[in-house]
Amino acid sequence: MRLDRRQSVKIIFVVIGLILTSFYLPEIQAQRYRQYYEPQPNGPIDSEFFFVRLQYSSSTRSRGGGAWLTDWPDAEMHLLPGIDRLTRVATGPAGRIVNLRSDELMDYPWLYAVEVGQWYLNDMEAARLREYLDRGGFLMVDDFWGAREWSIFTESMMKVFPDRPVVELGEEHPLLHVLYDLDQRTQIPGRGGNRYNTTPHWRGIFDEEDRLLVAINFNMDMGDAWEHADDPWYPEPMTALAYRFAVNYVIYSMTH
Repeated sequence: MRLDRRQSVKIIFVVIGLILTSFYLPEIQAQRYRQYYEPQPNGPIDSEFFFVRLQYSSSTRSRGGGAWLTDWPDAEMHLLPGIDRLTRVATGPAGRIVNLRSDELMDYPWLYAVEVGQWYLNDMEAARLREYLDRGGFLMVDDFWGAREWSIFTESMMKVFPDRPVVELGEEHPLLHVLYDLDQRTQIPGRGGNRYNTTPHWRGIFDEEDRLLVAINFNMDMGDAWEHADDPWYPEPMTALAYRFAVNYVIYSMTH
């Protein structure tokens, strides 16, 4: 079958387009990530709530800038509009990054730390995190699995709070009911499913007045549920549930 001139020209343009895409798509994607949020000065605070990701020292592997970047920036990009839709909380337009050395740390009442089964807090970082939490801050930790990662997480948390135990959250705890009733304890899987056939746990660390300081999501991955909210292969009920948990964490941290 012979192609006429018009068809030949179309094919040539398609091939040229594919070649140009192969050269420029990685850079386009990189620009998207840099524009969304590359670690840099965060600018003025002009909203009630910001998704603030905690940058920490890593104890094991490095993924790009570190394990703390897991699911970045898509988790934030999907979750923030969801909080905006489901609540009357005025959210910041993009996520932010803060490390424990930063003067900005005390500006934000809510922190998210991911893959804390790979973190390592030195003495300075542990002291800063304790100061932040004692002054009214709230930390949510997520996406760590199994006994080994639990031991790594608690080793650093013992530096932060050697005098405060980790406890299981009861079904009646306000965190699970502040807006949505979430006492069914459904495990939210990561992209690879349930790692190591583990059991999910909702745990926490409290202050002397019984305020929850650290919300611990162990053996689950809410970050993946947020990140893949627009992926048809990730189960929609799990994304919806992860959004409800996030809303409860945000509302609790702003009201307790």
